[in-house]
Formats: sequence, structure tokens, C-alpha cells
Amino acid sequence: MKTGQERIEPDRKKLNAGFEQVGDRTRSKNLLKMKEHLIEQLNKKWEGKPPEEVLGYFLKEYKGKIILASSMGAEDQVLTRMVADADRDTRIFTLDTGRLFQETYDLIQRTNEEYGLNIEVYFPDSGQVQDMVASKGINLFYRSIGNRKLCCDVRKNQSLKRALAGMAMWICGLRKDQTVTRFYNKLVEWDEKHRLMKLNPLINWTEKQVWQYIREHDIPYNVLHDRGYPSIGCKPCTRAVQPGEDSRAGRWWWENAENKECGLHNSE
Repeated sequence: MKTGQERIEPDRKKLNAGFEQVGDRTRSKNLLKMKEHLIEQLNKKWEGKPPEEVLGYFLKEYKGKIILASSMGAEDQVLTRMVADADRDTRIFTLDTGRLFQETYDLIQRTNEEYGLNIEVYFPDSGQVQDMVASKGINLFYRSIGNRKLCCDVRKNQSLKRALAGMAMWICGLRKDQTVTRFYNKLVEWDEKHRLMKLNPLINWTEKQVWQYIREHDIPYNVLHDRGYPSIGCKPCTRAVQPGEDSRAGRWWWENAENKECGLHNSE
């Protein structure tokens, strides 16, 4: 009888081979079923396992085709430490929108020095930013949700596409209890928008677990967390939260909770 590992490996190899043979927008029904079956198997195998163990497996199996996306938030700092411990050659990137806090830039430098890394920094296309600002204004995001999403797309999502090019899987710091829009996320998911798998090693961790790990391992973190900023993005779109507020209440605070995503983690 084949073991669970033996059943997963052939499917993974067939799936990867299938991706190389099909066009950007065409997939056979069989390939789709294989993809869903693989992800289901991976979730069953790794659900509830320690993040270090999960990362150890996927960093080895997808070496050279897996990348960590970091917003320099607390969860991403935990993952950076884990990834650096497991395989320091793994690529790590962050997105510089051009409107970040100085404290975030300081953290990028401190993290590189702490772990001997060179975090890749992706910038938006200057021409797209210039055209957007000329058409919509420098602070367009306050005027409408559509404008805000346009700004996120130009300053973040387009850069993300370049960062993920050629990858088979990206690692994210999503947790179920971060926001209502992330409650149904799973450990391993298919990202249809970018056509690759997404790994969320901390998906079932609580905020308390994140900070306990940071303190136990003396991990560098953004000093804004100590000033009432549990979630940190662009400076104009982030404020400190009040006692009792949701951890992401300070992000795009003028919008309803169900709209508070920048598009990076939309699967379609």
C-alpha cells in the first residue's frame, strides 16, 4: 500500500508538468481536478502541524520555486525568522509603495542585518503612478473605494505580479482571526489570480502566539506596533487603533470591514 507521501508526490509532479504544457488561460478539466486533489491532500497532511515543520517540507519540495512575501508585519517577521533558519537562500521580497512609514524602512534594514539577508524590494512603475496621480489626485484613495483599490493596484498589485513571476508557490502571513475576509482561508490554497499555490503557515495561529514567538526569539519588529498600530500599511491609509477595536480597524478606516483588502490576497 502506498503511503500518503507516495500518493502526493506523483500528483504534484504531474500538476507541475501540466502547468508547463497548458497556455496561460487554458486548462483541461483533468488538470483542474488534479490541482484540487493535490491541495486537498496537502491540507489533510499538514493541517495542525507546526509552522516550522510545514515550511521545512515546502521549502525543500519547491526549492527555487517558492518565495516569501513580507509586508514587514509581525506575522511576516516570524516567518522570515523561520525561513532564514530553514533555508537562508530562499527568496524574500517586500513591496515599497512609495508611501510607507519611515519605521518600516528602518525595519527592512534591521531585518537584513539581523539574519544576513537581502530582502528584495519591488517598486511600482513610476509612469503608472504619475498617470494615476495626474488623473485622480495625490490622495485619491480617500474619495472612493474604487480610487483606493486603483491606488493599491498600481502601487502594490502590479509589483506583486513581477515578484511572483516564475514561482510555483508563495508564502504569506495570513491568519484566520486577522479579519472577517480571511476567516475561510486555508493552509494551502490555489491562487487563481496569479496561477500558483499559496502557503499560509500561521493560518491557525492567534495574535498572542505571534507575539509570544517574537519575544521568545527576540525578533525585530516595527516599533509602530508599540504605538497602537497592530496592522501597518501605507502611512496615509493606516492609523492607530483604539482599545477594543479590531486589529485591522486602522487600515482604510473610512471603509466597511468587508472591503478592507488591497487585492494582494484576492484569489481571483
